[in-house]
Amino acid sequence: MRSVWSGNLAFGLVSIPVKLGSAVSSHKVGFRQIHLADQGRVRYQKTCELDEEVLTASDIGRAYETPDDQLVQVTDSDLRSLPLPTAKTIEVSGFVDLASVDSMQLDTPYFLAPASAGANRPYVLMREALERSGKAAVGKFAMRNSEHLALVMPRDDVLLLQTLRWPDELGNPAEAAPKGSVKISDSELKLADTLIEALGEADLTAYHDEYAQAVEALVTAKLEGAEPPTVGEEAGGGNVVDLMAALRASVEQAKPSGGRAGSGGRSGSGSGGRSGGARKAASGKRAGTKKAAAKSDGSGAGTSKAAGSTSGAAKKTASRKTASSGRKAS
Repeated sequence: MRSVWSGNLAFGLVSIPVKLGSAVSSHKVGFRQIHLADQGRVRYQKTCELDEEVLTASDIGRAYETPDDQLVQVTDSDLRSLPLPTAKTIEVSGFVDLASVDSMQLDTPYFLAPASAGANRPYVLMREALERSGKAAVGKFAMRNSEHLALVMPRDDVLLLQTLRWPDELGNPAEAAPKGSVKISDSELKLADTLIEALGEADLTAYHDEYAQAVEALVTAKLEGAEPPTVGEEAGGGNVVDLMAALRASVEQAKPSGGRAGSGGRSGSGSGGRSGGARKAASGKRAGTKKAAAKSDGSGAGTSKAAGSTSGAAKKTASRKTASSGRKAS
């Protein structure tokens, strides 16, 4: 487990050396921005807005911007010397029932692991005590220039740390509620209940990222010179004119299967990792020449992030092309 933070978990007078590691991963599809004219990658450069100088990492620091637009430089040393007891300690200050925690507050989960063999005994003690109580410990700790509120709870043989959003960061749900008075009849509710029963219990382990799989299939087809997959016939949808009729039709549609896992639960679908076929085809075609395959439909332009703008001082030269913006798009 790669550690992203290390310190102590303080439980009364018991201090447990621990390290924090990510408990989740992502298979989000990533794209690169390209120049449509010749398929060259777009590069990103950081420049100073005052003298238009291109900067390296060693030239860049951090500053806090005040409401009146003043910049106050803050160094790593300044942050290390902040008088925060949570800088290297997760101080347990109380306990809560998990059922009482608003799900909107849940943020990112991490694994808490003992940092040494000597920490194993108090680590297991706390894990077993939390298991017996049915509660989660509440504490604060500082990481990545922020202080976090967190829950510590048992999960199988480990302690799980779940960061929480601060209470004042939660939005007001009333802003999303339907406006005006909306009345639902008993017959509509009964049909909705029937539909829920007909669809049955969902198995979350059966759901997979079909978007990542579809992009992978598209890339593989382009690399192999094959026809890209096409969009199938879309299911009907749109405005509901007759709610009762739509509910009845939904119940009839759900009955033959006796419940389904959902559109994401397609058998044999992967989790979005890049396939060996796509990797092999990509490595075989990567060379110094520009690629023309992606040019046919300009798919590289569909990046999800706008390119960062830079100063007009960047110029194209014969030996290198410096783009005014760019970054790896997500």
